[in-house]
Amino acid sequence: MLPRTLPAHPSLADAVLLGHTERGREWPLLVWAPGPGVRMVSSAVLGGGIGEREWVVNAQVPPGYDRLDPVAHLRALASGAGLSGPGVGLMTAASVADRRHAVDGGAHAVVTAGIGVRGWAAAPGVGGVAVPHPGTINIIVSLPVPLTDAALVNAVATATEAKTQALVELGADASGTPTDAVCVAVPVSTGSSSGPSAEPFAGPRSLWGARLARAVHRATREACAGLLAAERTGPAA
Repeated sequence: MLPRTLPAHPSLADAVLLGHTERGREWPLLVWAPGPGVRMVSSAVLGGGIGEREWVVNAQVPPGYDRLDPVAHLRALASGAGLSGPGVGLMTAASVADRRHAVDGGAHAVVTAGIGVRGWAAAPGVGGVAVPHPGTINIIVSLPVPLTDAALVNAVATATEAKTQALVELGADASGTPTDAVCVAVPVSTGSSSGPSAEPFAGPRSLWGARLARAVHRATREACAGLLAAERTGPAA
């Protein structure tokens, strides 16, 4: 049985694993609750976009998840974990318990990965509705410095580049999976002379973009290496 209490851990390194029940079975729920004073940019179905957010949940759901209310479902899971206020909700059918964490110079990254369904972003053909399934790489990043809106968007691009680099190095022959999601969190800029000003850049050659890229790259490699090795020695994952 997974724990159902949520300690106060502001660091992404201390994100906790709780539990929720779906289809009569216990599933992991990764929770990070840094509290107020945090801005996030995310592609998540719940809390996506740019704005102040107080928590992130990454919920593992059963393969073949077919609920038509993922936003309401994620809100209910967050509430059940004792969370309130605005937050970000991610979903995956990949193993959340097998998350990987990496840190580089204060940049933290947590990655959960399933790569059973993957490919190149510019593959020919008509797209369809994205639904959660085992082929999902979810990336959560935290930086200790504020970023401008433009730099937040840049950080998402940098994290995505780093993820793809890791996949290519591992021989995955893919840029990602159809349902990958990302969330980058930074402190709110105080705008005062005594507080830190927002960094204008987060590209891979900027100070914080480079640190972010290395953290995401390492966490993604560690999350995916075993999955690819299993594919090569047994049935496809």
